[in-house]
Amino acid sequence: MPATTIVSIWPLFAGLSLIGLAIGVQGSLLGVRAQLEGFDSYLIGVLMSCYYAGFLIGSRLAPRMIQRVGHIRIFAALSAIASVTILVHSLYVQPWAWALMRLLTGFAFSVIYVVSESWLNQASTNANRGQILSIYTTILLTGICAGQFMLNLAPPTDFTLFILISVMVSIAGVPILLSAVTAPDLEEIERVSMAQLWYRTPMGVTGIILSQWVSSIIFSIGAVYVSELGMSVYEVANFMGALMAGGMILQWPLGKISDHIDRRWVIGLSSLVAAAIAILISFETVASTKLYLLAFVFGGFSLSMYSVVVALTNDHLRPHEIVPASGTVILIAGITSVTGPITAVVWQQSLGEQSLFLLLATSLLLLAAISIWRALTIPALPAEYKTQSTLQAAAIQVGTILHAEEEQPPD
Repeated sequence: MPATTIVSIWPLFAGLSLIGLAIGVQGSLLGVRAQLEGFDSYLIGVLMSCYYAGFLIGSRLAPRMIQRVGHIRIFAALSAIASVTILVHSLYVQPWAWALMRLLTGFAFSVIYVVSESWLNQASTNANRGQILSIYTTILLTGICAGQFMLNLAPPTDFTLFILISVMVSIAGVPILLSAVTAPDLEEIERVSMAQLWYRTPMGVTGIILSQWVSSIIFSIGAVYVSELGMSVYEVANFMGALMAGGMILQWPLGKISDHIDRRWVIGLSSLVAAAIAILISFETVASTKLYLLAFVFGGFSLSMYSVVVALTNDHLRPHEIVPASGTVILIAGITSVTGPITAVVWQQSLGEQSLFLLLATSLLLLAAISIWRALTIPALPAEYKTQSTLQAAAIQVGTILHAEEEQPPD
């Protein structure tokens, strides 16, 4: 990668590292705090779903907003909103206030991602765009993983963590606002409809739905689950950190393996491993090294799957369709994510708290069965049609713009 490219984007990466930390600690903090405040389980599910609803709205409105007032002003405005919303959580511990703030937080981070990716897209070329996306995603995932351990800095009932998150989000906006990189143009692109995407790759759409559904539950309910089992904040942080670390570390090797063999086998076998580990986790009720290791492996094979599924989807698209289709992928993933936390809470209320990972295992077994069945009955896509996989972060939509165009033969 040219040195000039690195120099031009490092301020943005510096800011995004703080955004990742803020997102990581915020999700777990609010889940634990809601449980400590005695919020009803159904209510917690709704509150967590509000984030994804806001994210979905933001991803749809961001291009129009940016075209109207520009990247810099939008980034500054949404950074301020994201900074304020977390403070309101600590000032008004009321369900209606938290629901509204979660909605605004999801909306703000969604637009911040679109602005960031637009800047990265301008600084990259087709030759290095995939590499830049991988760095971008790794920075965010590292921040989210490290953010889990910030729960240990102060009790969740204090103002300290809320103020710290607000400060990080505020500072994150400074590098990009002071950057000399010219604000890019955001071009209007024609979207690929859900029906068109399903026609091209039903396996890709099915994989997006099931893998994103599992990920949304992990990110939103995971901390609440172990907290309700009676684990301390320190143990909650370790459990969630292990999940995120697994998803971060195993993404790259699984993606590279899927570049060389049928991706459906990678998805199917990864789902089987994750389902088996989920069943083992459902029997663990106390914090231990064994639980953390199980969480690491489960996160590695479940949270990593999204990048392989997106690569599988792109394999079945022509180069000029990849960017338009990414908007549809975000729409499908967003709708799925909104339903995940609520469904998980209803399941737990019906079958018991420890049944959460049995729900995840059921979903993963379904994905494994579909993927393996299609791999056995439908010939694999020729190698020359495959795009190179890049890191993708499930449940915190990234990579909506940054897609390297690959030379593929016509369909």
